[in-house]
Order: sequence, then structure tokens, then C-alpha cells
Amino acid sequence: MTQTVDKNAEYSAVGTSTRRLDSADKLTGRAKFAGDIAIPGLLHARLVLSPYGHARIVSIDTTAALQTPGVVAVLTGETLKMAHAGGPSRSQSPLALKEVYWYGHPVAVVVAESEAAAEDGVNAVDVEYEPLPVVVDPIAAMQPTSPLARMRSENEVSEIAGGDAHASVSTGEAVEEEKEELSQNVSDKVHMKVGDVEAGFREAEVVVERTYQTRPVHQSYLEPQAITVHPSPTGHRMTVWPSTQAMFGVRSSIADALELSERQITVESVPIGGAFGGKFGLIEPLAAAVAYAVRRPVRLMYTREEDLLAGNPAPQTVMTLKLGAKRDGTLVALQAKAIFDAGAYPGASAGLGGYILSSTYRCPNIDIRGYEVLTNKVSTGAYRAPNAPQATFVLESLTHELCEALGMDPIEFRKKNALREGDPTMDRQRPQWPRLGLVECLEALEQHPIWLNRATDKTPPAGLENWKIGYGIAVGGWPGGTEPAAAACRLEKDGTVTVVIGTVDLTGSDTTMALIAAEGLGITPKAVNVAHDSTDTMPYSGGTGGSKTVYSMGPAVLAAARDARNQILSIASDMLEASPEDLEIEDGKVVVKGVPGKSVELKRVAAASMRFAGKYEPVYGRGRAAVSSNSPMYAAHLAKVAVDPETGEVRVLDYVAAQDVGFAINPEEVAGQIYGGVTQGLGWALFEGFEYDENGQLLTPTLMDYALPLSKDVPNITTLLVKIPSPFGPFGAKGVGEPPVVPVGAAVANAVYDAVGARVPQLPITSERLYTALHEKK
Repeated sequence: MTQTVDKNAEYSAVGTSTRRLDSADKLTGRAKFAGDIAIPGLLHARLVLSPYGHARIVSIDTTAALQTPGVVAVLTGETLKMAHAGGPSRSQSPLALKEVYWYGHPVAVVVAESEAAAEDGVNAVDVEYEPLPVVVDPIAAMQPTSPLARMRSENEVSEIAGGDAHASVSTGEAVEEEKEELSQNVSDKVHMKVGDVEAGFREAEVVVERTYQTRPVHQSYLEPQAITVHPSPTGHRMTVWPSTQAMFGVRSSIADALELSERQITVESVPIGGAFGGKFGLIEPLAAAVAYAVRRPVRLMYTREEDLLAGNPAPQTVMTLKLGAKRDGTLVALQAKAIFDAGAYPGASAGLGGYILSSTYRCPNIDIRGYEVLTNKVSTGAYRAPNAPQATFVLESLTHELCEALGMDPIEFRKKNALREGDPTMDRQRPQWPRLGLVECLEALEQHPIWLNRATDKTPPAGLENWKIGYGIAVGGWPGGTEPAAAACRLEKDGTVTVVIGTVDLTGSDTTMALIAAEGLGITPKAVNVAHDSTDTMPYSGGTGGSKTVYSMGPAVLAAARDARNQILSIASDMLEASPEDLEIEDGKVVVKGVPGKSVELKRVAAASMRFAGKYEPVYGRGRAAVSSNSPMYAAHLAKVAVDPETGEVRVLDYVAAQDVGFAINPEEVAGQIYGGVTQGLGWALFEGFEYDENGQLLTPTLMDYALPLSKDVPNITTLLVKIPSPFGPFGAKGVGEPPVVPVGAAVANAVYDAVGARVPQLPITSERLYTALHEKK
């Protein structure tokens, strides 16, 4: 489905900054989250976690725990009935059976009358372990002589958590693979090839190469993993309040785990306190199985430490990249070996990471090998633009080195080689790139005063007199996701409209849907309410993620609003004795064009269609959409930093983010997404990362150890909204959530190098690592 986008169109609702519908409840604390649901007889579940990185479970003694006051039940992988226990899916087999795979692997679950009693019960469970060899380093884990991180099953597949919500690509040419001697710890590998990379490097006049690393990074949402489950006494019905990005996904996963019909599971919509890709079905089957076993309502809510130990962070990566270019700056060869540490279960999506590496610049000769490797770490999941921050850090850092070797302006090089509409892709399903705004983002950045004045503005601010100032740029993007969706639009008796959808409102998307519906109907956004109901009644929607919510659901809402509008005008035409073509909706009324005073209020239209013996059908618009073409999203970022050459400390002073948003339906909300993404990117760049010892013990299991950016670490962020309309998104809109986090690590790294001439090829760039790099340089 395509649409004609008029860049000069004037709109009454969309394109205007609007306060979020949920702002009052969240700011005043009235919003009720999954952990706030009050049910009589509610039990509390807590997990017994493994203290070993890898071990055989010799025995589990629950006697003392069951004797603890308040403890109702203790369930293990052997006693908790789940249809796929012991299978290859972590969420469907959440408790360890016979063997623990990482430090923090859940071994048992204690259910008690209070959280304190549950904690006491956890401490009373006696587990005997036999330690096994631990595999921590993903490179060592690939070697044929490496111990196995765990035994593999034949039907294991590598699929990123929440994969339905994220970008899907079919990559590269078909390549006849040579035999590689690899350990069984390698759970997936891809080889993407275009042209002849060896010939490309022979043609190249300048070649650069470097190996880079990133650490596992947690999504760090405010609300930890949480769910409340209320089963019927017989277990034949179950109501679930989850903190999730995918309500229908929760219903399916629970039904699958308990071998129940999906109609027996009702998933209720509750606000979600952040997710960023981390809440696509991790704990829901476990909590439902526990509630089903004890036949009482149960709440499972992670502590912050449990979330760090047993969540699903972004994968650690090790990538070696080689670039070749001609003296005039033409990129001719790109070769990469990208290793993604999946932790204990497959799901790091090496193919998506490789695709991101190939999706910024035109290059005739590409050869990318990707490997997904199992280790004794917590398994990974999606995190805002999965694998894109890591791949872009590598690509854009080495691109900066290539520009320096060429003596070429970094923006000019990027503009010369940037992908454009019609360029070939690595995606066999879509041979050419559609319209994209990468060059326009670079041009917007190029004209910003911070970039224009970079050569003269080298004076550090007061208090940082001996610090060095540096500037760095980077670009990055996200291919975008799609999924079918449906929506309904109902006229109420008071003349307002209710839009019914199944998406989860993570970042103000409900407010955006209200604006879309208001524009489609011709009414004020204040007259639109957005409702989610439950999975029993709401229209279908996929998971909220992948920057596809507005892009995929928006067209369905617009179609439902236009259907409802046509129904309203049909009723009003009979009431006003006028043709529907001569009617318009204005100020809560249907008016006859050019005839002042001849109108009927929407309240009357609604009343006439919802009363005893009424002759009009109720207004109930239906909308469906199945957008099948992606609209890629790109951003160009500029960081200004100050670096203390004595200690290696880095402070980001100013930040500029130019992003192609297609059309900003709610501009301030779009800007807010960029602010948040940049802030998370600063965490990747300077602060965040899991650290393990040689025994697989997590050394950063609390927020005392796992560093997050504080408010003082966030600089002034300037947003530049570039608008290259999509032919598929509502009113030309594209997704906006993923791109803001993607270029940040590289932009900061390049700025640090510009300031002090030392490069840290690893994220985060801690003061210790930069101090070491500075002294190695000397």
C-alpha cells in the first residue's frame, strides 16, 4: 500500500507537538504497573540463582525452604510442569535441568505469602553443584579444542529475542562455504559476499584495518521484569498483567508452555516502565506455570540484581574490519569478521549485525563473515537497534581512520560514499535501496555552527582549563521493521471517538495514534481516546519495537478513522438531506459546506445510531494494514567532548543529532526519542558494560558496579529533524526509535581521538582505558 505524500499539505492535528495522553497519570504516580496489581491471596515468587558459571546440579534439597514460615511451594525444573522443559528455548524452559549454564541461571522458584518470606525461602534452598569448565572468551570458545559452554540440541535455532518486532533481512549472495574447523559452541554463522573483495583491495590505494570490541550492555529500563498472573481455581482460565512489549506474544508463549488454548489466556494491558527490546517474553511462561501449579495468583518481579544477572542484555562483540579506498575517497573494499557472544542460548543474530555493516556506504566488493558463539554468560536479547550500535562503532571508527589516512574531510567522504536511492542492497528480498535521507542528514550536520566553528572553538570551559577539546561525527541507521496490524474506531454518545489498538504504548505512541485518528476524522485530538482492552477483544498487533509501531499500526488507525468518518457522513447526509460529498466535520459537528448554520452535532449522530429502535448502524470503523516495504532510517551525529589528558576522563559538552524522520507526527515526542537514544548511546560510549572474571562470575551485578550515565553526564542535545517522506508510513512518517542510539559510540570515540590523538578500540571508553592508550602512544 502506497500513498501520495504532499510535503506542502497543511494539517490540523498531525505535525503539532502534543502532550502525551499518559503524562498526568505517570507524573502523579497514578499509573498502575504490572507490580501494582492488587489481588486477594496474591503470592510472591523469587528465584534461586546459580552461583556458578557452569556446573552440574547434583541435588536440590527444598526441605528447609518448605518449612520456612510463609513459604507455599518450591518448584524446580524437575517439578514445575512445562510442556517444553529441557528444550532449546530459554523462556519455555526457564529453570535449569541437570546443568547450569551461567552465573545467575535460575535453578528453582520459591512461592510465598510475602516477598520477605520468599527471600527467606530462597536462602534456605540447598543446591549441591559439581563445577564444570567455564567458557567466557568468545574467541577461545570458537576453537575446536574449547570446552563446550553446554550441550547442544539438534533443533536449536538462532533467533533474536523479539525478532518479530525487529528488522528482517535475507543477506548476501549464495556462497559455497569452505570447511572451517570450529567448536560446537558456534551456534550460527553467515557469509555475506558481493563482488571480489581481494580484487577490491588490489585496486585500493589506502587500506586501514583494526579489531574492535564492545561489552554486553543491559537495557536498564526503570521497571524491572515483572508480571502478575491470576489463574482460575480450576486453571482453565488465566488473566495476566505483564510488563511486556508484545501482548499477543505473551498469550501465545503461555498457551504453548502450558498446552492451553490461547482463548484460555487473557492478557490485560498495563503501562510498561521501559523495555528497549528487553521485554519480549522472558519470564511470562515461568510465572504462568507457577501460578498454574499453585492455583493462586502469583507475582514475579525481578530485583535489580536479578535483572542484571538473569535478564537478556545486548551481546558482547569482537569485530575485525578492513577498508580500502582510492586516493579520491572512493570506497572499493570492505571485509569483516564479526563475532557475537550469544551467552548461553542462541539469539545474537550474526546475520543482522553483518547486514548493518554493509548498510551505510556504497561499496562494490564486500565480504563479511559473522559468527554467533555460545559462552557461559547470560543469554542475550534485543536492545534498541539490535547489533547496530556495535557494528556502527566499528564501521564509523575505522571510517574516521580512513579519512585521516586519505587527508579527506570526514563529512565529504561520507557524502561521497553514502548509500542513495537505487543502490544495490545485501538483502536478496529487496534488491535496491528505496528513498533514504543519509546525505540530507550529513548536509544538515555540515551547516550546524558547532561543526562550522570546530577549528577555532578549542577553548575548554571554566574549570577544565588543561583539558583538550575534540569533535567527532558518525552516521548510522536502521533498516526498519514491518508487521500487519488492525485497528477499530468507535463513535461514542458524547461525540468523542475511541480508537482500539493492540500495540503497547512505550514512548507516547498512543498520543501519536490519537493525532492520526483526529486527522483522518477531521476532529480535535482532545476528542480521541485510545484504548487497548485485552487480548480477548483488541485487534491484532505485533510487538512494539523495531521502530515499526507508528509505521505499521499508523496506517491501520488512519484507515479505521477514515472508515468511521465515511459512516458518520453517511448518517449525517440523511439527517441533513445533503450529499456526503457536500459535508465536512468541523468543531464536533457535521456541517454542510457553504451553508452556514446547517449542521448536526456528532453527539446527535452517535445517539441516532445507538438507541432503541434506531435506524442507523453504530459507527464502528475498521482498519487493517500490511505494510510490507521497509523505510530505512538514518542519522548523522556530532559530538563535542573535553578530555583530561592527565586522567583520561571524558566529558561530552555538546551533541547534535540530525535524523531523517520522514514526517514528525508529534515533533516534541520525536525529539524526546532522540534525546533518550543519545543518552543511552552515551552509556554505551563511556560507562556501561558487563565484566566477568575467568570463572564466569559477573563483576557488575548491581548499580553500584554497573555504571549508567547520570543527569550530569548528559550534555545539551540539539535535534535536527530531516524530513524525507516515506511512501508507506502515515503522512510520510518513518520509525524514529532505533537510529538515535546507533552512531553515538563512534561519534564520541572519534571526538576523543580528535582531542588527544589516542584511540580506544573498545566500548565503553573508560578513563582507565583511555589513560592506558595515551601512555601507550607516548
